[in-house]
Amino acid sequence: MSTLTQSRPTMTRVRFAHAPGFWMIAAAFLTTMAFSTVPTPLYAIYQRRDGFPTYVITIIFAAYAVGVMVSLYLAGHVSDWLGRRRVALLAVLAEAVAAAIFLIWPAVPGLLVARFISGVGVGVLTATATAHLSELRQIARPGEDPSRSALISSMVNLGGLAFGPLVGGLLAQYVSGPLERPYEIFLILLLLSALGIALVPETVERLEERPAYRPQRVALPAAAKPLFFATAIGAFSAFAIFGLFTSLAPTFLAGVLHHPSRALAGVVAFVVFIAGAVSQVVFVRMARRNQLRLGLVLMSAGLIGIAVGGLLPSLALFVAGGVIAGAGVGLVFRGAVATAASLAEPASRGEVLAALFLIAYAGLALPVLAIGLGIALLPAATALVVFSALILILVNVAVPRML
Repeated sequence: MSTLTQSRPTMTRVRFAHAPGFWMIAAAFLTTMAFSTVPTPLYAIYQRRDGFPTYVITIIFAAYAVGVMVSLYLAGHVSDWLGRRRVALLAVLAEAVAAAIFLIWPAVPGLLVARFISGVGVGVLTATATAHLSELRQIARPGEDPSRSALISSMVNLGGLAFGPLVGGLLAQYVSGPLERPYEIFLILLLLSALGIALVPETVERLEERPAYRPQRVALPAAAKPLFFATAIGAFSAFAIFGLFTSLAPTFLAGVLHHPSRALAGVVAFVVFIAGAVSQVVFVRMARRNQLRLGLVLMSAGLIGIAVGGLLPSLALFVAGGVIAGAGVGLVFRGAVATAASLAEPASRGEVLAALFLIAYAGLALPVLAIGLGIALLPAATALVVFSALILILVNVAVPRML
């Protein structure tokens, strides 16, 4: 079991206090999540350069999701006994390695390796940084409502995912070397983040005798399992929408909607993710059940807008559908996390949440892989309609069961 600890007074190293340490971890978390989505508007450039089919983009993207799932299962919990700072530092350095691979090995095999390593780092950091932020805030502001730290963590997570495509798209559109400059900038930012993390206080007392290693386990009472799986399907559906906009949306914009601008591709992904973050803030005081109901309506309406926008085709309708669906995703996923956490005993809450994230990240990969293969057999607009219909069915099955 982990325990909170103040920095030991006998230590002579320079360290941030807990309050600035909180913001340092938040900045590193934001940078890492932004780096994970910076390739979004660049996939079309790789495709045009190398001439590979669209489904290869989905495979490259899926390598990232697989990396996240593997690391969540195998290492999402190790910071409980290795320490938050050490594990967060290793995760950010893994992202720096991925950035270097993007630069020195830009062929498809290199992209697969870089995306997998990036996924591994993100999976480890997501669990570790979320816990570290909560603990740093608890020490710095012991009287504050813990939900504030959780909200900031969620905003940093989604905000980073939003800014990555925006930065990548603007650099690709207006700066020379579109396949080099984004990674060079993020390599520097990631190394600076690693330096900052090294100066953040530790919040876990490392045990002299470490427990035997084991992967994540999930234990739930039998009566709670139906609700957990409904919640997991809701999270799967929510992440499927984000997966679409971080992998194939630029392809649809350029092909179906005839808007090949790299900057536009980045802006579209940005507004979809930022809608998910903003909806959580705007409706933070709304009861969970009402958040879920509103999220269901928004996701349903948004998916219909995405499908119709692809069929017409209409850029405005496609983007508006994405923004509305993104806002719904923010509410549904927040409700899914809260519901799953309420089902578990405190001792197993982390493992239950890890299982939820595993299923959610499967939603990031599997539907996008399916739509990528569908494009090889069907017109792209038809594949988009099928994708939207399937996710619409899933979310309308899951959320009423969550309620």
